[in-house]
Amino acid sequence: MSEFLGETQHSTVNVMSENRKIRKTRTGSVVSNAMEKTVVVRVERKFRHKLYGKYVTTSVKYLADDPENSCNIGDVVLIEECRPLSKRKRWRVKSVLEQAV
Repeated sequence: MSEFLGETQHSTVNVMSENRKIRKTRTGSVVSNAMEKTVVVRVERKFRHKLYGKYVTTSVKYLADDPENSCNIGDVVLIEECRPLSKRKRWRVKSVLEQAV
């Protein structure tokens, strides 16, 4: 009986190590880079209103970690979810897709 329990424990450990958590990504534009190693990214999304059918645009601002201070205002960036880095910072700049002129 103990051998059987040991086998199941090892198999669940292997399954847990193979399944990595897929991180969320968002695309948005940099609104502010006044802080050191941090940028504010605005992500906009459009959806259809349930009752009236009109398309509504909403936006959310995320604080994202920018270790190289490479982002400028107006850049379009790809941000990726990460562990909490501070009180409000839970995203990291993965790449700059389009630089502002």
